[in-house]
Amino acid sequence: MKINAILMIICMMGFSSIANAGWSDWFNKETVEELVSSDKVTKVSDLTLSSEKIVDGLKQALSKGADYAVETLGKTGGFSNDKNVKIPMPEKLSKVEKLIRKTGHDKYADEFIGTMNSAAEKAVPLTIDILKDGIMSMSVKDAKNILNGEDDAATQYLRRVGSDRIKIKITDIVKQATAKAGVTQTYKSMYKKLGFAGEYLKLDDYDIDSYVTQKTMAGLFTMIAKEEKKIRDNPAERTTDILKEVFGSQGY
Repeated sequence: MKINAILMIICMMGFSSIANAGWSDWFNKETVEELVSSDKVTKVSDLTLSSEKIVDGLKQALSKGADYAVETLGKTGGFSNDKNVKIPMPEKLSKVEKLIRKTGHDKYADEFIGTMNSAAEKAVPLTIDILKDGIMSMSVKDAKNILNGEDDAATQYLRRVGSDRIKIKITDIVKQATAKAGVTQTYKSMYKKLGFAGEYLKLDDYDIDSYVTQKTMAGLFTMIAKEEKKIRDNPAERTTDILKEVFGSQGY
């Protein structure tokens, strides 16, 4: 109702612009913002940007983030060389790691951690189609919530709509990748160094594939969120006209 009233006032102003020239000075941007905000519409861009542009802008931002994440993580060292996403020894095996390192066999613990990260790096590139599907399914309501949301609102949306499919697809990929990377073999090598105690610890007791899958997904969404924040915070990261218009309109 408030917005309709504003539009009626604007029309009236157009018909009476000569007789009421002073009104145009009074009816400025600040006044529009005040009237709109009173109806719980907090952004002037809600009136000036079309829904189509908002959706297109958010899709471009998420696509940019997804491409960045997959390209960055899906290469040798993508996980292992970045402390923010590097996959550590599973917490359940932390005592084992300490014992291994205490006995001077750091090499075996490092190799095991390295193979897990290598598996993640091989799995990430195959998630891009699922990410793109999630991006394309974005609705107008989703887009407006994202635009006015937190720094990682777009990433939260993508996690919500894509996580289940990514997990299903990544699990098989990770299993293949861990096998190819030799995770099982390095695990056995590590436990051999424990001597008698290691004979009673079995790989099946620890779901390494599930652990690597979880950490792969966490790293993927961490990278997408990082790129999203850059687009929101830094105008130089808005590499298309729509990105500039949509995020610029929000005062970012």
